[in-house]
Amino acid sequence: MSTENSTPRTQQSRDLTLILIRVGLVGLLVVLSARVFAPFMGLMMWALILAVALYPLHLKVVKWLSGRHGRAATLLVVSGILLVGAPTVMIGSAFAGHLHGAYTAFEDKTITLKQPDPSVAEWPLVGKRVYGAWSAAATNLPAFLEEHQAKLKNLSKRLLSVAANTAGSILLFLASLIVAGMIMAWGESGSAAMTRIFSALAGAGTGPQLQSLSTATVRSVAVGVIGIAFIQSLLLGIGFIVAGIPGAGLLALAVLLLGICQLPAAVISLPAIAYLWWAGDSSTLMTIVYSIYLLVAGLVDNVLKPLLLGRGVDAPMPVVLIGALGGLATSGIIGLFVGAVLLSVGYVIFMQWVDSAGESEGAGAKPRAGDGPAAPDTSATG
Repeated sequence: MSTENSTPRTQQSRDLTLILIRVGLVGLLVVLSARVFAPFMGLMMWALILAVALYPLHLKVVKWLSGRHGRAATLLVVSGILLVGAPTVMIGSAFAGHLHGAYTAFEDKTITLKQPDPSVAEWPLVGKRVYGAWSAAATNLPAFLEEHQAKLKNLSKRLLSVAANTAGSILLFLASLIVAGMIMAWGESGSAAMTRIFSALAGAGTGPQLQSLSTATVRSVAVGVIGIAFIQSLLLGIGFIVAGIPGAGLLALAVLLLGICQLPAAVISLPAIAYLWWAGDSSTLMTIVYSIYLLVAGLVDNVLKPLLLGRGVDAPMPVVLIGALGGLATSGIIGLFVGAVLLSVGYVIFMQWVDSAGESEGAGAKPRAGDGPAAPDTSATG
């Protein structure tokens, strides 16, 4: 009797050991694959986001090119590189030239500053302090630089760090655009593969719905981000031209690039406002008007994002907005899209669970077969 009982137990022990070994091997494979793929995670996430966002435009170009997906993807990638890369090179070259000229003038001790206008001292809160520092720098710039050498060194390090991060983000965007073109060229097979993956994870009924929701959310956030960046660059470009700021077109393109990379437009608008007060070419009233316009235009994205995000998505707009902002705060630019998708999918799954629970409770409340007849409803006649 004991022998008969020990045989099934031995078999169960072997099966359990085999299952644990398989689970361990699968876990090890996942960890090693994640470590190998980790250096390319940001690139591939951006490429997937761009591919999903640009795929409707890709299909329109495919119709125009008589069904040639490869050429359509190549045309979109080349257009994107010219639209983003060429202005970036122009702005970078101009910026490098200004830096080289400033450094040469500083080494030759030929750099000079214009004396500030007396109205600068009337600025609220910081007017007297700014006027004093500006006047001291204009009177004896080498002595002023020597006195504030430590502060200027820290400021230059921060500016170089910001410039390096901006350049890295733009290069990542261009590389991701090239990979996105490859993904769009095989978009149909890729979409079918994603449908199978979602169906395997969530079921044949819910999987395609979640895939459509994820796609719509990414496109909604992308359209909101790119659309807001274009509107903001247009508004600030008009302000730069009217205010007479040099290089208004290049500055507007810089605002567009910063908006796409989710960097604040204040990086451009605040120095432009400072230039208006430093140049003093307009009256004080007009300078105040220009400053208010540029300040409002630089912050307009905070108002437009709630209006453009969430269109065409089953989840409510606040859910998409909270997911986008939370993802941006925790994971940077990519989190803007990933957070919106995760929170939207989670919301839909939760609401489906709530609806199914309510339907099951309603079905359980129905009279069963064999129960006595229900009492007549006399509420209408009472």
